[in-house]
Order: sequence, then structure tokens, then C-alpha cells
Amino acid sequence: MTIRGILMSAMILGLSSAAFAQSGTPEQRAACASDVRRFCHKLTEQDGSSAYLQCLQAHRERLSKPCHYVLESNGV
Repeated sequence: MTIRGILMSAMILGLSSAAFAQSGTPEQRAACASDVRRFCHKLTEQDGSSAYLQCLQAHRERLSKPCHYVLESNGV
């Protein structure tokens, strides 16, 4: 699974889109969901997953340990 798929999965809790529900494991979605809501809440689905990735990278130092691990384990 790519980091894009993982981040799209994390957004499922903040956005209501069937597309997001189909990618990533529940663990991966849960790992970054609170960080997406906290730091990236102004983004919309139309901004795309790369915007979410950039947002999380911009806040890397403040991310939860589980989300930081998801990014790190995917080479981001």
C-alpha cells in the first residue's frame, strides 16, 4: 500500500467519501485520523491526498507517535 492510500484512508474519519473507505487498514486509518482532523481540517477532498501528505509533513514534529510511525515506515 502506498502512503497516498494510507493518508486517504486516514481522511475517512474527517470526510465522508466512499473512496477513502476502500483503502488502507483500519489500523492505518486510525493512526493518522486524529492528526488529519487536528492539523489538516481545512483541506477538502478536492485538494487531493498529496495536500494531506504535505500538511502532515509540515506538522511532522507535532504528529502523534502512531501517525509518525506510519509515515516513517512508508518512507515519508
